[in-house]
Amino acid sequence: PQNAWLALMQATLSTEGYKRVLAEWAADDQLATESSGGGPGGGQLQYGRQYYWVAIIGTPSETDPWQWQWGGHHVTVNATIAGANLALTPSFIGVQPASYTDANGATVRPLGDIEDEAFALVNSLDATQQKAAILGTTYVDLVLGPGQDGKTIQAEGLPAAQMTADQQAALVKLIAHYTGLANDAAAATHLAEVTSTLDQTYLAWYGSTTQGEAAYFRVSGPAIVIEYSPQQMGGNAASHIHGIYRHPSNDYGASYTGVEIA
Repeated sequence: PQNAWLALMQATLSTEGYKRVLAEWAADDQLATESSGGGPGGGQLQYGRQYYWVAIIGTPSETDPWQWQWGGHHVTVNATIAGANLALTPSFIGVQPASYTDANGATVRPLGDIEDEAFALVNSLDATQQKAAILGTTYVDLVLGPGQDGKTIQAEGLPAAQMTADQQAALVKLIAHYTGLANDAAAATHLAEVTSTLDQTYLAWYGSTTQGEAAYFRVSGPAIVIEYSPQQMGGNAASHIHGIYRHPSNDYGASYTGVEIA
């Protein structure tokens, strides 16, 4: 049954998205090893791949809307499927530890490309741009994380309209790691929505601009909200990341199903 489920996930996600999700999932096994399976300070959370869950909502259909949900401690994917349409928003894209060594001795950073590109982007900004984008010297928590469905966020920071062409391209590449969680067709659809309103899409940054240190970033616009948030709990905040990927008007496929999330 697990292999059949993974085959469904593989068909729904892109190659990059599937590899990323599996790497985040495997990080939880590493966390379980480090913490003897319990939460920090003797908490009740239990870590490891065996503590992830699957739900199917509705009846799988080639025409009628249905959903699947998969997730656990640091990664959750919500997929709404309606005919040829697919929405993966909202999904929780986090990891702890942010870097680990796999069974083959290779270093794995499930969100490493996202981290690298975000720091490169903020450091490509000139002083005037950074003044607009960097809103605080300390990282902050998720604003639209779990439990915040149906809520909106005021755009803040630096609009893409005030970025150079190269910076805009870097922003789109960063965004594409999130839209690109989905298979190619769905990813192209969402990314096209984002790029059509790119001038109204903002980058906000809280925390250090030195890579390796803890920093929060948010990308928000008419067609997307991304948050990346270090967490104090569990040691090095830069190694404990919570993240969210949302669509302001299409969470849970609302625009495909006609069902709004309040």
